[in-house]
Amino acid sequence: MLVRRVAMARRGPGLIRTAAATAVVAGTASAVSGRVRHRQEAREAEQYAAEQYQQQQAYAQQQAYAPAPPAGGITDDQINRLERLAELQKAGVLSPQEFETQKAEILGR
Repeated sequence: MLVRRVAMARRGPGLIRTAAATAVVAGTASAVSGRVRHRQEAREAEQYAAEQYQQQQAYAQQQAYAPAPPAGGITDDQINRLERLAELQKAGVLSPQEFETQKAEILGR
């Protein structure tokens, strides 16, 4: 009988010790993968924020270089509208007061 017990002791670490080691390995792997996932998500969020910032800067730059409306000048559309009003006044469709009112509206005065 003594021989049998010695032989059993030499077989290996035992069921409980193997289960405990497996649990430690699994827990460590789970923790590591969670940290890796968290870092990847943080990196992706930073990249997204950087892309959004670049887009905002590009938009602001486009707005800064957009051609300004003519300062104190008059546009072709305004000229065309004024010419039509003058024709309507000549034809007697508009009174001088109506003409002046429409003219002030077109010119923004």
